[in-house]
Amino acid sequence: MMIALTLVAPIFVAVPAMAQQVGFGGLKADASAPVEVSADQLSVRQEDGHAVFSGNVVIGQGEMRLAADQVTVEYADAGQSRIKSLHAKGNVTLVSGEDAAEAAEASYNVEAGEVVLTGDVVMTQGQNVLTGDRMQVDLAAGTAKVDGRVRSVLQPGTN
Repeated sequence: MMIALTLVAPIFVAVPAMAQQVGFGGLKADASAPVEVSADQLSVRQEDGHAVFSGNVVIGQGEMRLAADQVTVEYADAGQSRIKSLHAKGNVTLVSGEDAAEAAEASYNVEAGEVVLTGDVVMTQGQNVLTGDRMQVDLAAGTAKVDGRVRSVLQPGTN
């Protein structure tokens, strides 16, 4: 009787102060694909090679989407033709394939193909949920590592 209840009920796992490696994005993302940004407002700081997009910011690169209240773009060169990194703040959502993650902030190193989400990170994969303090996503490998107070809610498979 106890075994049947365990198989039907969702599984809740808490893993304190340990990292958990998970897949993210289903397919590997193309970090060399063009980056498209849309927002309500843009402020450019020529002196330090930064641009600040604010209000309903949505950034797309291939199949990946990043949304936030504000995103600061750091350019790799003074001519502002190649993006080096992005830093998103406020209501951050990262979506790649069937997977999605929410956080307070995110930093995307475009050249390295790595996104780091911080602040109450919540990742969903279908009905499965994973939370933690910090999530590091390797877009080329399609993997993520979650650190901090990691908690998982995993739905058992149905046959």
